[in-house]
Amino acid sequence: MIRFFLLVILFLISLLSIFKAFEYHLWLLAIGTTEFPWLFAGLTIVALGLGIWMPRWQMGGTILGTITLVIFMSPVVRAYWAAKDVKEDMAKALNVQPNEETRFSFFKMFTGVKSVAYKNITYIKYADTSMTMDFYPAQRPGKQPCIIMVHGGSWAGGDSQQLPELNSYLAARGYNIASINYRMAPKWQTPAPVEDIQALMAYCRVHADELHIDTSQFVLIGRSAGAQIALLAAYTLHDPAIKGVVDFYGPADMVWGYSIRSNPWIMDSRKVMEQYIGGSYTQVPQKYVACSPIGFVNRQSVPTLIIHGESDPLVSREHSRRLDLKLTQNGIKHYWLKLPWATHGFDYNLNGPGGQLSTYAVDTFLKSISPLTP
Repeated sequence: MIRFFLLVILFLISLLSIFKAFEYHLWLLAIGTTEFPWLFAGLTIVALGLGIWMPRWQMGGTILGTITLVIFMSPVVRAYWAAKDVKEDMAKALNVQPNEETRFSFFKMFTGVKSVAYKNITYIKYADTSMTMDFYPAQRPGKQPCIIMVHGGSWAGGDSQQLPELNSYLAARGYNIASINYRMAPKWQTPAPVEDIQALMAYCRVHADELHIDTSQFVLIGRSAGAQIALLAAYTLHDPAIKGVVDFYGPADMVWGYSIRSNPWIMDSRKVMEQYIGGSYTQVPQKYVACSPIGFVNRQSVPTLIIHGESDPLVSREHSRRLDLKLTQNGIKHYWLKLPWATHGFDYNLNGPGGQLSTYAVDTFLKSISPLTP
């Protein structure tokens, strides 16, 4: 009896690998089921093994457990399936030689990411606050490109230490990483974060020799709300040193996004947008237009990498579809990595199914737009 009910619970949890979460805590659990599938599969195998000592309802439990095990492992199978085409598709879209590195490996899910030491630096002082960044030096001699990492958090939370594994990974590859803290809502509103990115770039230029930065090559990477900031900065600053932008599940169309309220059990999207922008769309429509990255895409826009999970319950993949279409219409070099099983924040585990594929895509994209100095 206990074994059967345990398998029922695991089965219900496994459904988060297929369907969107409808509540905040279930969304957090969905990150686990999709990006740590081996852990949940292991629990299911243990529950199945209990059938040796708990024979009651053994057949029903075994059937249910087997189905549960298959569902838990489905992100792994789907990652292998998605990985088949990524190499050729990215090479064609970005007009580069295929990246021959491994796109997805089952065994890599059990490894870690070596940390690179960073230092916290104040990059600007305002009258009412000071802003800092975490700087990860490139683990490669000479002046190297600088990647500006912009954290998520609904424009009102998060910090430069959010999901730091990618920072260490890219620094080990040879890129300088500036993980930025920026002014956040509700005290500060748009375009304050974009101004902070501009200030950080100015600091890097002044201290280029000290930090070993090639100031002719900056790339912006943002997650969620940070992706909106990164996209807006990349498309509006018109700085020739910005070579590209990476959008991890970001809201690219703020006007459309406000019109479609997200599930309030997970996040009150209109409330966080109003705090960041300074009012409702009815009150300040021009500000929604002014902070919608999609509205600034033109034929001079920088190359763009879009990464989005189709099971994202916080930021609709429609944002990415609209951005992809606008970039295509303007002939901008770009690629959209679609992860059918992945939820919002899937890259919490850099070595999970979604984490491995997105890291491969970022690595390939960076090689195509911002080559390292030999």
